Amino acid sequence: MTTAEDRLSYASATGRWVLTATILGSGIASIDATVVNIALPAIGRSFDTGLQVLQWVVTAYTLSLAGLLLLAGALGDRYGRRRVFSIGVVWFAVASVLCGIAPSAGVLVVARALQGVGAALLTPGSLAILQASFRPDDRSKAIGAWSGLGGVATAVGPFVGGWLVGLGASSWRLIFAINVPIAAAVVYLTWRHVPESRDEEAGGRVDLFSGALVTAGLVGVTYGLIEGQALGWGSAAVIAALVGGAALIALFLWRQTRIAHPMLPLGVFRSAQFSATNVVTFIIYGALGGALFLLPIQLQQVARYSPLQAGVSLLPVTVIMLLLSSRSGALAARIGPRLQMSAGPVIAGVGMALYTRIDAGGDYLTQVLPAVVVLGLGLSVTVAPLTSTALSSAPASHAGMASAVNNDVARAAGLIAVAVLPAAAGITTAAYDNPALLSAGFHRAVLICAALCAAAGVLAALTIRNPKPAKAEERPLSHCAVDAPPPCPMPAAAARPQSSRPPAPAGP
Repeated sequence: MTTAEDRLSYASATGRWVLTATILGSGIASIDATVVNIALPAIGRSFDTGLQVLQWVVTAYTLSLAGLLLLAGALGDRYGRRRVFSIGVVWFAVASVLCGIAPSAGVLVVARALQGVGAALLTPGSLAILQASFRPDDRSKAIGAWSGLGGVATAVGPFVGGWLVGLGASSWRLIFAINVPIAAAVVYLTWRHVPESRDEEAGGRVDLFSGALVTAGLVGVTYGLIEGQALGWGSAAVIAALVGGAALIALFLWRQTRIAHPMLPLGVFRSAQFSATNVVTFIIYGALGGALFLLPIQLQQVARYSPLQAGVSLLPVTVIMLLLSSRSGALAARIGPRLQMSAGPVIAGVGMALYTRIDAGGDYLTQVLPAVVVLGLGLSVTVAPLTSTALSSAPASHAGMASAVNNDVARAAGLIAVAVLPAAAGITTAAYDNPALLSAGFHRAVLICAALCAAAGVLAALTIRNPKPAKAEERPLSHCAVDAPPPCPMPAAAARPQSSRPPAPAGP
């Protein structure tokens, strides 16, 4: 177990290995979430399926990931973050193999759901390991590197996917095979270098029933939203799925107020900063998830880009985030997150609105590149202060929970957007096979996403508050930035490891 005295320094060899393991571990989950989007048209051709099945290829993964993130965070805090993280990496690798050899679309959807379980186990653990393993003075550097390089990994996904899918008719299967050697390296590095940590104050049993409730609720709501267009919104199956799913989610929330050791301590939402940040996260990541689901389809089905061209077209986002993520975090550390969380989503929304210029001609320099560059700038301005604010607004002893909640909000937003946006924009199964109808629906969809981003910026301006400057004699005991080190001073009693659980802030 890691104690306050033997926590790692950023400059140490062990610290760098721990950082490498967590970046690679969370990276394979992030890359997979984006690389599959590029492969969707190829998967559709391989199994002769339409848009509805492709939605399930994406949402099956996100469903299990979003539904189990809170449970996974609780498991890591209770039984050891290194242990749960390692199990998640192995699970993810095995499920990736199943995805790669899937003989039918149905089997692929099931394998993707299993892959999401592994991603849920490893995702909150990666950040919680850094929070628990590094010394307070070096924690912000480690988390900043994790966030910056992890964001680059996410952006690299479309390029890798495009290159692999472009190798042949069934080469989309290779996008799952690449996970296996990376996972093997992560398991070795974790076993060799990562110290174990857990929340010693956690008591009682892990609430598996609550995990089942929220997962089943999300399944019901998602089924209703995806199948509503095909079966009819008034069909008994769709109404039952939507009402039943919503009821299960409500039952989950009610249960959290009635049990001694809730999976999701609702008291943390008494922090106005934490609640507002997660609402902004939901809106932004919903818009981003919906747009990035449809963009590769538009480029390949309408503009006739190859998978590699579609992937390469998003590379400027990678470069921009690599160059600006840490600087954005550093700026937020100096001036507070409010300005960037207000302006960044608006800039990203302008980028999404520019996607309406993409038509059958698909000229990269005049139609695609301007939108990609502006979107990359908006994300670079937004992501670092958004994530750091979400994490800093929760008590330090709930590192795993805070990370899981913010991840869950982002994943659930993308899940709902992929399920709802095509129908909202009028992209039917028939439209998927008609380039003109598909392009018109895509233009409506990205305008919806642009409006959502603008709304998120306005909401952030109204609700997010910059932290009060630390007094000269105060030492910043808890660093909670993701791309930079904004210090978040805490009372000494709350900052001491293994102390009594601090009260929920009245204020991520």
